[in-house]
Amino acid sequence: MSKLFFILLSFFITLNAYDYSRTQVIMSTFISISVQKKYKNCIEQGFDIIKDVENSLSSYKPTATVYLLNKKKDINLDTYTYEALKLCDKYYHKTDGYFDITVASITKDLYRFGGNERLVSLLELQKANINFYGLKFDEKKAHLDKNIKIDLGGMGKGFAIDKVAKYFRFKGINKAMISASGDIRCLDKCKISIQDPFSENILMSFKTTQKDLAISTSGTYNRYIKNQKNNHLINPKLKKPQTKFVSISLIGDMPNSDLDAYATAASVMPIQTAYKFLEAIDVAYIVVLSDGLIKKAGNLSLIESDTIKK
Repeated sequence: MSKLFFILLSFFITLNAYDYSRTQVIMSTFISISVQKKYKNCIEQGFDIIKDVENSLSSYKPTATVYLLNKKKDINLDTYTYEALKLCDKYYHKTDGYFDITVASITKDLYRFGGNERLVSLLELQKANINFYGLKFDEKKAHLDKNIKIDLGGMGKGFAIDKVAKYFRFKGINKAMISASGDIRCLDKCKISIQDPFSENILMSFKTTQKDLAISTSGTYNRYIKNQKNNHLINPKLKKPQTKFVSISLIGDMPNSDLDAYATAASVMPIQTAYKFLEAIDVAYIVVLSDGLIKKAGNLSLIESDTIKK
Protein backbone atom coordinates (compact mmCIF):
# COMPACT_ATOMS: atom_id res chain seq x y z
CA MET A 1 0.00 0.00 0.00
CA SER A 2 1.39 3.38 -0.96
CA LYS A 3 1.51 6.87 0.49
CA LEU A 4 -1.45 7.57 -1.77
CA PHE A 5 -3.58 5.50 0.63
CA PHE A 6 -2.15 7.47 3.56
CA ILE A 7 -2.98 10.79 1.98
CA LEU A 8 -6.46 9.85 0.85
CA LEU A 9 -7.27 8.41 4.27
CA SER A 10 -6.02 11.54 6.01
CA PHE A 11 -7.93 13.70 3.56
CA PHE A 12 -11.30 12.05 4.09
CA ILE A 13 -10.98 12.03 7.87
CA THR A 14 -10.36 15.79 7.99
CA LEU A 15 -12.76 16.68 5.16
CA ASN A 16 -15.64 17.56 7.47
CA ALA A 17 -13.67 20.54 8.78
CA TYR A 18 -13.91 22.26 5.39
CA ASP A 19 -16.63 23.22 2.94
CA TYR A 20 -14.84 22.84 -0.34
CA SER A 21 -12.11 20.44 -1.53
CA ARG A 22 -10.46 19.53 -4.79
CA THR A 23 -7.79 17.04 -5.87
CA GLN A 24 -5.43 17.08 -8.86
CA VAL A 25 -2.51 14.94 -9.98
CA ILE A 26 0.62 17.12 -9.92
CA MET A 27 4.26 16.24 -9.14
CA SER A 28 3.36 12.61 -9.92
CA THR A 29 1.01 12.35 -6.96
CA PHE A 30 -2.45 13.34 -5.74
CA ILE A 31 -2.55 16.90 -4.39
CA SER A 32 -5.60 17.75 -2.28
CA ILE A 33 -6.57 21.24 -1.13
CA SER A 34 -9.46 21.95 1.25
CA VAL A 35 -10.74 25.41 2.24
CA GLN A 36 -13.85 27.16 3.46
CA LYS A 37 -16.38 27.72 0.70
CA LYS A 38 -15.87 31.49 0.57
CA TYR A 39 -12.24 30.89 -0.46
CA LYS A 40 -12.91 28.20 -3.05
CA ASN A 41 -11.69 30.43 -5.87
CA CYS A 42 -8.22 30.41 -4.28
CA ILE A 43 -7.85 26.65 -4.77
CA GLU A 44 -7.05 26.93 -8.48
CA GLN A 45 -4.29 29.42 -7.74
CA GLY A 46 -2.94 26.96 -5.19
CA PHE A 47 -2.74 24.24 -7.83
CA ASP A 48 -1.07 26.70 -10.24
CA ILE A 49 1.60 27.43 -7.64
CA ILE A 50 2.32 23.71 -7.26
CA LYS A 51 2.56 23.35 -11.04
CA ASP A 52 5.08 26.21 -11.09
CA VAL A 53 7.16 24.44 -8.44
CA GLU A 54 7.02 21.24 -10.49
CA ASN A 55 8.23 23.16 -13.54
CA SER A 56 11.27 24.17 -11.50
CA LEU A 57 12.15 21.17 -9.32
CA SER A 58 11.09 18.10 -11.29
CA SER A 59 13.84 15.70 -12.35
CA TYR A 60 11.34 13.91 -14.63
CA LYS A 61 9.73 16.74 -16.61
CA PRO A 62 11.92 17.54 -19.66
CA THR A 63 11.24 21.28 -19.47
CA ALA A 64 11.89 21.61 -15.72
CA THR A 65 14.95 23.46 -14.48
CA VAL A 66 16.33 20.55 -12.42
CA TYR A 67 15.83 18.11 -15.30
CA LEU A 68 17.75 20.45 -17.63
CA LEU A 69 20.50 20.94 -15.05
CA ASN A 70 20.97 17.18 -14.82
CA LYS A 71 21.13 16.98 -18.59
CA LYS A 72 23.19 20.05 -19.52
CA LYS A 73 25.28 20.44 -16.32
CA ASP A 74 25.26 24.25 -16.64
CA ILE A 75 22.05 26.26 -16.57
CA ASN A 76 20.47 29.54 -15.53
CA LEU A 77 18.34 29.24 -12.39
CA ASP A 78 14.82 30.46 -11.72
CA THR A 79 13.77 31.77 -8.32
CA TYR A 80 12.18 28.56 -7.03
CA THR A 81 15.14 26.38 -7.99
CA TYR A 82 17.66 28.72 -6.41
CA GLU A 83 15.63 28.89 -3.20
CA ALA A 84 15.23 25.11 -3.10
CA LEU A 85 18.95 24.50 -3.68
CA LYS A 86 19.78 26.93 -0.86
CA LEU A 87 17.51 24.92 1.41
CA CYS A 88 19.12 21.65 0.29
CA ASP A 89 22.50 23.08 1.24
CA LYS A 90 21.10 23.88 4.69
CA TYR A 91 19.62 20.39 5.04
CA TYR A 92 22.87 18.73 3.95
CA HIS A 93 24.80 20.43 6.72
CA LYS A 94 22.03 20.22 9.34
CA THR A 95 21.80 16.45 8.86
CA ASP A 96 25.55 15.83 8.69
CA GLY A 97 25.27 14.83 5.04
CA TYR A 98 22.39 12.35 5.38
CA PHE A 99 20.19 14.59 3.24
CA ASP A 100 22.09 14.62 -0.04
CA ILE A 101 20.29 15.38 -3.30
CA THR A 102 23.16 13.90 -5.33
CA VAL A 103 21.83 10.41 -4.51
CA ALA A 104 20.14 10.84 -7.91
CA SER A 105 23.07 8.92 -9.38
CA ILE A 106 21.51 5.92 -7.59
CA THR A 107 17.78 6.72 -7.56
CA LYS A 108 17.63 7.92 -11.16
CA ASP A 109 20.59 6.37 -13.01
CA LEU A 110 20.67 2.96 -11.32
CA TYR A 111 17.31 2.01 -9.81
CA ARG A 112 15.49 4.42 -12.17
CA PHE A 113 12.60 4.92 -9.76
CA GLY A 114 9.60 6.30 -11.59
CA GLY A 115 10.96 5.14 -14.94
CA ASN A 116 12.24 1.88 -16.39
CA GLU A 117 12.97 0.43 -12.94
CA ARG A 118 15.63 -2.22 -12.44
CA LEU A 119 17.49 -4.10 -9.70
CA VAL A 120 21.00 -2.90 -8.91
CA SER A 121 24.14 -4.80 -7.91
CA LEU A 122 26.25 -3.93 -4.89
CA LEU A 123 29.17 -3.14 -7.20
CA GLU A 124 27.06 -0.65 -9.16
CA LEU A 125 26.01 1.05 -5.94
CA GLN A 126 29.56 1.39 -4.69
CA LYS A 127 30.67 2.93 -7.99
CA ALA A 128 27.90 5.54 -7.93
CA ASN A 129 28.97 9.18 -7.81
CA ILE A 130 27.52 10.94 -4.76
CA ASN A 131 29.12 14.27 -3.90
CA PHE A 132 27.11 17.28 -2.77
CA TYR A 133 30.08 19.52 -3.49
CA GLY A 134 29.83 18.48 -7.13
CA LEU A 135 26.94 20.97 -7.21
CA LYS A 136 27.89 24.64 -7.44
CA PHE A 137 25.39 27.44 -7.72
CA ASP A 138 24.63 31.06 -7.05
CA GLU A 139 21.48 33.12 -7.44
CA LYS A 140 21.72 33.07 -11.23
CA LYS A 141 23.47 29.89 -12.36
CA ALA A 142 24.16 26.29 -11.36
CA HIS A 143 26.81 23.77 -12.39
CA LEU A 144 27.01 20.00 -11.89
CA ASP A 145 30.27 18.08 -12.17
CA LYS A 146 30.47 15.14 -14.54
CA ASN A 147 28.47 12.07 -13.43
CA ILE A 148 26.65 14.06 -10.73
CA LYS A 149 22.87 14.38 -10.78
CA ILE A 150 20.40 15.80 -8.30
CA ASP A 151 16.94 14.72 -7.13
CA LEU A 152 14.90 17.10 -4.95
CA GLY A 153 12.16 14.56 -4.28
CA GLY A 154 13.08 14.48 -0.59
CA MET A 155 11.88 18.05 -0.06
CA GLY A 156 10.09 19.17 -3.23
CA LYS A 157 6.51 18.38 -2.21
CA GLY A 158 7.02 20.05 1.15
CA PHE A 159 8.46 23.08 -0.67
CA ALA A 160 5.36 23.26 -2.90
CA ILE A 161 3.04 23.07 0.11
CA ASP A 162 4.94 25.93 1.74
CA LYS A 163 4.35 28.14 -1.28
CA VAL A 164 0.61 27.45 -1.28
CA ALA A 165 0.36 27.97 2.48
CA LYS A 166 2.16 31.30 2.15
CA TYR A 167 -0.31 32.40 -0.54
CA PHE A 168 -3.28 31.31 1.59
CA ARG A 169 -2.03 33.25 4.60
CA PHE A 170 -1.60 36.33 2.39
CA LYS A 171 -5.25 35.94 1.33
CA GLY A 172 -6.35 35.76 4.95
CA ILE A 173 -7.17 32.05 4.88
CA ASN A 174 -6.65 30.47 8.28
CA LYS A 175 -8.63 27.26 7.82
CA ALA A 176 -7.23 25.06 5.06
CA MET A 177 -5.47 21.77 4.47
CA ILE A 178 -2.92 21.11 1.72
CA SER A 179 -1.73 17.53 1.24
CA ALA A 180 0.75 15.92 -1.13
CA SER A 181 1.90 12.30 -0.84
CA GLY A 182 2.59 12.04 2.87
CA ASP A 183 3.11 15.78 3.41
CA ILE A 184 0.31 17.85 4.94
CA ARG A 185 -0.17 21.42 6.14
CA CYS A 186 -3.12 22.18 8.39
CA LEU A 187 -3.59 25.93 8.77
CA ASP A 188 -6.15 25.15 11.47
CA LYS A 189 -6.10 22.21 13.86
CA CYS A 190 -6.88 18.88 12.21
CA LYS A 191 -7.15 15.13 12.70
CA ILE A 192 -4.79 12.81 10.86
CA SER A 193 -4.52 9.02 10.59
CA ILE A 194 -1.28 7.21 9.79
CA GLN A 195 -1.40 4.00 7.81
CA ASP A 196 0.06 0.83 9.27
CA PRO A 197 2.98 0.12 6.89
CA PHE A 198 2.47 -3.63 7.34
CA SER A 199 -1.22 -3.66 6.40
CA GLU A 200 -4.11 -1.60 5.10
CA ASN A 201 -5.19 -0.71 8.63
CA ILE A 202 -4.78 2.53 10.56
CA LEU A 203 -1.71 2.53 12.80
CA MET A 204 -2.57 5.65 14.78
CA SER A 205 -4.86 8.67 14.73
CA PHE A 206 -4.12 12.00 16.33
CA LYS A 207 -5.37 15.56 16.56
CA THR A 208 -2.97 18.47 16.34
CA THR A 209 -3.05 20.71 19.41
CA GLN A 210 -1.83 23.83 17.62
CA LYS A 211 -2.81 25.63 14.45
CA ASP A 212 -0.61 25.77 11.36
CA LEU A 213 1.36 22.55 11.84
CA ALA A 214 3.12 20.39 9.27
CA ILE A 215 3.02 16.59 9.05
CA SER A 216 5.43 14.54 6.96
CA THR A 217 5.78 10.78 6.52
CA SER A 218 8.72 9.03 4.89
CA GLY A 219 8.62 5.28 4.36
CA THR A 220 10.06 2.34 2.45
CA TYR A 221 6.64 0.83 1.74
CA ASN A 222 5.62 3.29 -0.95
CA ARG A 223 8.43 2.93 -3.51
CA TYR A 224 10.61 -0.13 -3.99
CA ILE A 225 11.56 -2.75 -6.56
CA LYS A 226 10.69 -6.42 -5.90
CA ASN A 227 10.98 -6.00 -2.13
CA GLN A 228 11.58 -3.27 0.45
CA LYS A 229 15.31 -3.97 0.55
CA ASN A 230 15.44 -2.18 -2.81
CA ASN A 231 13.69 1.00 -1.70
CA HIS A 232 14.11 4.63 -2.72
CA LEU A 233 15.52 5.86 0.61
CA ILE A 234 19.26 5.83 -0.04
CA ASN A 235 21.88 6.24 2.68
CA PRO A 236 24.37 8.53 0.87
CA LYS A 237 27.24 7.51 3.13
CA LEU A 238 26.81 3.76 2.52
CA LYS A 239 25.48 4.16 -1.05
CA LYS A 240 22.63 1.73 -0.57
CA PRO A 241 18.98 1.66 0.55
CA GLN A 242 18.30 1.70 4.27
CA THR A 243 16.34 -1.20 5.77
CA LYS A 244 15.96 -0.38 9.50
CA PHE A 245 13.04 2.07 9.31
CA VAL A 246 9.75 1.22 7.62
CA SER A 247 8.23 4.64 8.25
CA ILE A 248 8.92 7.89 10.08
CA SER A 249 6.18 10.46 10.64
CA LEU A 250 7.07 13.92 11.94
CA ILE A 251 4.79 16.66 13.27
CA GLY A 252 6.11 20.17 13.83
CA ASP A 253 5.58 23.90 13.36
CA MET A 254 8.48 24.36 10.94
CA PRO A 255 8.05 24.76 7.16
CA ASN A 256 6.91 21.63 5.33
CA SER A 257 10.08 21.59 3.24
CA ASP A 258 12.14 21.34 6.44
CA LEU A 259 9.99 18.57 7.89
CA ASP A 260 9.97 16.71 4.56
CA ALA A 261 13.76 16.84 4.33
CA TYR A 262 14.30 15.87 7.95
CA ALA A 263 11.96 12.88 7.68
CA THR A 264 13.89 11.77 4.59
CA ALA A 265 17.26 12.23 6.29
CA ALA A 266 16.25 10.52 9.54
CA SER A 267 14.99 7.55 7.53
CA VAL A 268 18.50 6.78 6.26
CA MET A 269 20.42 7.43 9.49
CA PRO A 270 21.55 4.72 11.91
CA ILE A 271 18.77 4.21 14.47
CA GLN A 272 20.34 5.95 17.47
CA THR A 273 21.66 8.77 15.28
CA ALA A 274 18.14 9.30 13.96
CA TYR A 275 16.61 9.43 17.45
CA LYS A 276 19.22 11.93 18.63
CA PHE A 277 18.62 14.08 15.56
CA LEU A 278 14.82 14.01 15.94
CA GLU A 279 15.01 14.94 19.61
CA ALA A 280 17.17 17.96 18.69
CA ILE A 281 14.76 19.49 16.16
CA ASP A 282 11.71 19.73 18.46
CA VAL A 283 9.16 17.59 16.63
CA ALA A 284 6.75 14.84 17.61
CA TYR A 285 7.76 11.65 15.84
CA ILE A 286 6.25 8.23 15.25
CA VAL A 287 8.73 5.61 14.06
CA VAL A 288 8.02 2.10 12.82
CA LEU A 289 11.04 -0.20 12.60
CA SER A 290 11.37 -3.16 10.26
CA ASP A 291 10.86 -5.58 13.19
CA GLY A 292 7.47 -3.96 13.93
CA LEU A 293 8.61 -1.93 16.95
CA ILE A 294 6.79 1.41 17.24
CA LYS A 295 8.30 4.42 18.98
CA LYS A 296 6.33 7.59 19.67
CA ALA A 297 8.40 10.37 21.24
CA GLY A 298 9.71 13.91 20.92
CA ASN A 299 7.51 16.95 21.46
CA LEU A 300 4.26 15.07 22.01
CA SER A 301 2.53 18.24 23.22
CA LEU A 302 1.89 18.94 19.53
CA ILE A 303 -0.58 16.05 19.26
CA GLU A 304 -3.39 14.38 21.16
CA SER A 305 -3.18 10.77 20.03
CA ASP A 306 -5.53 7.84 20.16
CA THR A 307 -4.33 4.40 21.18
CA ILE A 308 -1.97 2.75 18.70
CA LYS A 309 -4.11 0.40 16.66
CA LYS A 310 -1.47 -2.21 15.79
